[in-house]
Amino acid sequence: MQVHPLLLPVADLLFPPRCPLCGEGLAAQSGVCASCWAELAIPGEPCCSACQRPFGDGISHGAVCAVCLSDPPKHAGIAAGTLYNDASRKLVLALKPGGRIALAPLLARLILAQLPEKVGPGWLVVPVPLHRWRLWRRGFNQAALLAGEIARARGAELVVDGLIRRRRTRPLGGLGKAARARVLSGAIAANPRRMGQFKGAQVLLVDDVLTSGATSGACVAALRRAGAKEVRLACFARVLDEALDAAGG
Repeated sequence: MQVHPLLLPVADLLFPPRCPLCGEGLAAQSGVCASCWAELAIPGEPCCSACQRPFGDGISHGAVCAVCLSDPPKHAGIAAGTLYNDASRKLVLALKPGGRIALAPLLARLILAQLPEKVGPGWLVVPVPLHRWRLWRRGFNQAALLAGEIARARGAELVVDGLIRRRRTRPLGGLGKAARARVLSGAIAANPRRMGQFKGAQVLLVDDVLTSGATSGACVAALRRAGAKEVRLACFARVLDEALDAAGG
């Protein structure tokens, strides 16, 4: 939710700016305090050229991680705003179950800082879909909020209903790779009304958190079946414990 610049003084008076993580007073309505900012783990170089998985020091630019060498990804790259830790988890919880949708621009800015410059006009930006019943209960799709901010910032086209969930799926936590694939089999598909847009398209797939990659993998597969030429992934927080260790986080 954007506040008109002329109304910012009134908003600040009625709702004094606070850090969404610790509650400390801020100078503006967006952002986090300096202490909490330091707690966010921001991916950097060196990293895998195929999936952005951070490396330790001493790895040459353009190297590919062992995971991508053993199982080459179907996507064209990942842009994660942060690595998932306690600080990023609190922001995700505040946005999603907490309903603080005004945090979406902040989370999107962190994603945008990691996106290649090539992602812009001519690209389609598609959020990972929610099942209609979950969307009805929550009232919004957090991935769609992030996708909208990214599309506006880069001059790309938002296709908010590009993908659909045909059926509800159980939580994937604790399941192995094969079990996750079975749960998601046939659950996500390209919207038949959008098929013409995907033919030969470059697509940015957006989600709030990337964990095992099972859901995003199902989305990528659906987009490629619909004819997408290239699919890149973007998320606010990526779960990579070993990357946090390498980054000292």
